[in-house]
Amino acid sequence: MPDSTTPNPTGRALWPALRRGFSGKCPNCGSGPILKGYLTVRDTCPVCREDFSHHRADDGPAYLTILIVGHIMAPLLLIVFETFRPEPLVLFTIFAIGTVALSLYLLPRLKGAIVAFQWARLMHGFKEHA
Repeated sequence: MPDSTTPNPTGRALWPALRRGFSGKCPNCGSGPILKGYLTVRDTCPVCREDFSHHRADDGPAYLTILIVGHIMAPLLLIVFETFRPEPLVLFTIFAIGTVALSLYLLPRLKGAIVAFQWARLMHGFKEHA
């Protein structure tokens, strides 16, 4: 059984591509930026010219962001409430800011990771270079 760092049958290793995508870099070369704005994926990598125009990230990054942020903040909210019993307005303010900040941090990174996953698995028009 192949480990997670060896290439799949397509020749593209998954975990290095996911790390590059999560860090906002091209999954192919690791140098060029994958996003040209906060959430806008570039049509091509400015360094290696890899084509990203046919990616299909759609709502996946938003769903994953909600899933991760919810699983972090909900138990944390319960622990803070039960342990410290802060005033409701203080608790709301801290967790509202924390939730928004964590969501804004994760959203572009998860979008890059999803595009990188699609690239590594040759999904939605990503093809092997001849």
